[in-house]
Amino acid sequence: MANDSAELLAQSDATVAALIEDGADPDTRFTIEHHLVSADFTKLEKAAVELVKAGYHVDDADEFELDDGSRLFAFAAVSEVKLDAELLRQQTKEVCKIADLAGVEYDGWGTFFGEADEEE
Repeated sequence: MANDSAELLAQSDATVAALIEDGADPDTRFTIEHHLVSADFTKLEKAAVELVKAGYHVDDADEFELDDGSRLFAFAAVSEVKLDAELLRQQTKEVCKIADLAGVEYDGWGTFFGEADEEE
């Protein structure tokens, strides 16, 4: 499985820009969740091991059943970083490379911003 690194990098840049445009402080540390998915749990587990070695916290995998009855497994590899476009580009490249080597899909990253942050 080959992930589209150019598309993932463009998505990363757009996400950083949108967060900052919406008022996110680029100097604040955010919890970044890189999302990986596969129908093959063993491949997903291999990616998780490599991401832990690279310094990410890896959540337990969740199992999802699709409308057609097939199953997918997914987890998030988590880091805490500032909204620095270059740093997030580096993380995106790193996670994408690990996903490619493990043969799983990397669906990009996300974070929490807005009302939940304001309540803390």
